[in-house]
Amino acid sequence: MKRFHVHMHVDDLAKSIAFYSRLFAAEPARVETDYAKWMLEDPRVNFAISTRGDKPGVDHLGFQVDEADELAELKARAQGADMALLDEGATTCCYARSDKHWITDPQGVAWEHFHTLGNIPVFNEAAAQQPQPAQAACCPTGAPSAPAPGQAACCGPTANNPNKCC
Repeated sequence: MKRFHVHMHVDDLAKSIAFYSRLFAAEPARVETDYAKWMLEDPRVNFAISTRGDKPGVDHLGFQVDEADELAELKARAQGADMALLDEGATTCCYARSDKHWITDPQGVAWEHFHTLGNIPVFNEAAAQQPQPAQAACCPTGAPSAPAPGQAACCGPTANNPNKCC
């Protein structure tokens, strides 16, 4: 079954946790020093906030799936939408180990499709091994850059940042 995903960048994590906990009438399922996540059932949403990113607001949208075949179906749909797709495969981000891919819509909004395989104790294992400047939650948003052939417009490792979490 699919679960809608929203990840927002916030300036004040504690204030935002208090606000969203009241709004959702539920406490977060996971809280870290820079991150909180609610796994809501009605509606079925994975809503995450973090202090990672450059400006407050929606960082990215997506779908979380429960099974690998659902992820394959989403990948086929994304490829059918004629948008560049970045297939990360097995990766770590947002305190989880996942299989994922990304697309960017015509407005430049990043969409993450992922199957969570388990929790990890750090935001990103690659970033935990070497300090990096603050970055967006998992995929930067904003005006899309011109994609390289076969690459999503806003996502993916670059020559300057091979461990980018997207």
